[in-house]
This record gives sequence, C-alpha cells and structure tokens, in this order.
Amino acid sequence: MALPAVGLWTGALDVVPAARARELAAELESLGYGALWIPEVAGRDPFVHLAMLLSATDRLIGATGIANIWARDAVATSCATKALTEAHPERVLIGLGVSHQNLVSGLRGHNYDKPLTAMREYLDGIEKAPYTAERPTTPVRYVLAALRPRMLELSGERTDGAHPYFVTPEHTARARKTLGAEPLLCPEQAVLLETDPGRAREIGRRYTATYLAQPNYVNNIKTLGFDESDLADGGSDAFVDALVAWGDVETVVRRVQAHLDAGADHVAVQALPSEKRGVPEDQWRELAAPLTALRAG
Repeated sequence: MALPAVGLWTGALDVVPAARARELAAELESLGYGALWIPEVAGRDPFVHLAMLLSATDRLIGATGIANIWARDAVATSCATKALTEAHPERVLIGLGVSHQNLVSGLRGHNYDKPLTAMREYLDGIEKAPYTAERPTTPVRYVLAALRPRMLELSGERTDGAHPYFVTPEHTARARKTLGAEPLLCPEQAVLLETDPGRAREIGRRYTATYLAQPNYVNNIKTLGFDESDLADGGSDAFVDALVAWGDVETVVRRVQAHLDAGADHVAVQALPSEKRGVPEDQWRELAAPLTALRAG
C-alpha cells in the first residue's frame, strides 16, 4: 500500500449531503492528498461511507479512524473489509477500536469489559471469518486505535500497525519504540490555521474538551507529563497548544514533521473547523501543497 506521509482525518464529510461529500473527496484527491480517514460514532456507517468516497476517487486511500468493534461482529467487519478491498485494491485501511464506555454501554447497550481481551477475541474472529464472495486480489489491511503499551503491542503483533488519536509527537516516539520498526504508525494530529491566540485556543479547547471527557484519553495524556491542573475546563493553554498545532502554515507543517521525525509513517491531519459542524475546506486547500510535500523517515 502506497500510504503517503500525510493524509486527512475528518468527520466533516458526515455533515454534508452524500453528493457533496463525494465532490469534496474528489477535490481532496486533486489537491494531492493521498489518504482520507473518517470516524464512526452515530453517523454514516463508515464502510458505506468509504464505499461512496472511494467510488468518487481514483487513487485516494480510504481509512477508518476508527470502526467501532461493538458496532458489528467480526464476520461483518471481515466481509465488509474484503468487499471494499476487492473493489478498490490497495486503497482500503480499516482502523479498528474499542471506543469508550459511554459509547458502548450507554449508546449501544453492550458490556464494556476488558477492552484488550475484547479486541484480541475480535481479531481472532476476523481471522476465522468465512467469505463466499469474490475475493480481493490484494491483502486486507487493519490497524488498531492504540495508545497504551499493551494495545500498541497487540496492534504490531496482529495487524498492520497502530492509529493513535489525541496524541503528541512525544507519544509518537514512545509508540514507535513499543511497536518496533516495521508496523505502521499513523497518529492523528489536530491543526488550525488561526494566528490569534485567544480565538485559536477557544476553537482548540472545544476539541480537547470532547476527549478529556473520556478516561482512555485522560489516562494516556497523564503519562505524557500533564496533571489534573492541565486537564481542567477543557485544558490549560499549554495543554491545548500541545494537542492542537495552531498558527500559520509553517507552524502546522512543523508539528506534522515532528511526528514524522519521531517515527510516524503517516500523519492523519485533522483541520479543526472554526464553527461546530463546519467544513474546513479553506484550510484543506491552503495546507495541501506544504503537507503533501512532506516525507516520512
């Protein structure tokens, strides 16, 4: 798989009509972006969404960041991944994750217990899953949403690698050490083209506050040197600055390069919209040339 050094991570294509999402995907490909990551919470099914976006493009790699393992059983995931890969060879990368207790127990009614064991058993199910349709001619590819050492180790042992979310370049360096040299390491990095500190941190804090409500992220962030005072009320200025690369184009590019220098194979860049449910089209366009010029290693 010709995974580029930089791609885009966005939930914004979920808030526009499907036809517009397809148009934007085609434009992003024309701008030079080689990969597009889409999430799953309670919007479009990510496999259906990937099928729409991939069919509107010719080369773009479609990835899930992430497909929730509690949303479908292992056989369903295996079949969907194989179907997409058969239709779009070497253009599908499925990120799988255990999600969060409120989105599993609360939203879906499942028992969120022993997530590492659940993921291991899910991967066992994928390996054993039958498939009676036309088989893909290229390998099916998975990565895991992984933050802490044991999930990172599992991602390197059982899949193509890891997709850490809500992390810093320091975490990327640590993850690379845990994974070893070969597995893919594809962290997400939030960015914002805004040079006014007050406005940038207001938008950035809206992003960080969402994830500071999730114990998985909080526990990981605390291992990176932040304490309770950094995490209150959406995060201190220093915390927001560490998680969101805001400023001019050069500042954003420098942070993305820091992940690559720390050992990332690919950085999934998430441009934060200035308004809720906004689509950061202008940022995608302005960042396209400098980001797509970056190289890993």
